[in-house]
Amino acid sequence: MKRLKRKPSPAPFLGAAAVWLLWCLFLPMNTVWNFLALVGASAASYGILRLIFPGKLVKADKPVKKPKAPAEAESSGTAGEKPEESEVDILLKQGVDAVNELYRLRGVIPEPSVRERIDQLADLTGKIFADIVDDPEDIPAVKRFAGYYLPTTMKLLNAYDRMSGQGDGQNVSGTLKRIEEILDTTVKAYQKQYDSLFANEALDIETDISVMETMMKREGLTGKDFEVRTQGK
Repeated sequence: MKRLKRKPSPAPFLGAAAVWLLWCLFLPMNTVWNFLALVGASAASYGILRLIFPGKLVKADKPVKKPKAPAEAESSGTAGEKPEESEVDILLKQGVDAVNELYRLRGVIPEPSVRERIDQLADLTGKIFADIVDDPEDIPAVKRFAGYYLPTTMKLLNAYDRMSGQGDGQNVSGTLKRIEEILDTTVKAYQKQYDSLFANEALDIETDISVMETMMKREGLTGKDFEVRTQGK
């Protein structure tokens, strides 16, 4: 089975490098404060560009494991027995199957607006499932997403595909229109689901920033106090 892997974009690194280059060409570097400001500006540039250019999701083969010796095989279970898949592997397989099905539906549904929504849903679905590789703590949230929202979305899109060629009757037209409307809401829900997966990480980062700010203030390493100290040395 192949799992999803994020291939980083070079844009954040190039952006940070550009900040350093432009700063060194046009702005002063004669104090430690100037240097820290440069570090902060380049870090902010990197963070913003990483959000804008998160990279691409690609399929990567799982590393081939060295076969166990007969004694090891006996100690871990019945010889020749197929090892159980981990919870992450099972969810990743669901994710790959879901993205493939979304793209299959995109290929058979002619309505441009629906095809555009499917593109968005497929991209968000891949990102949601890829998150559990880096943060297994999000497995419960992704399982809830995979257990209801994803199959219901597939059900609606398959119904849209079947009814698209059934003429212009009132029931058919009304149902197709209703599905088109709910897809807009579904895309927003998928976006919120993806964003919510980073809540714990954002809280940890905010805590680290607060602690660092407190430490720097305590040591007089911020603002004018820091500048006076460095100049007096």
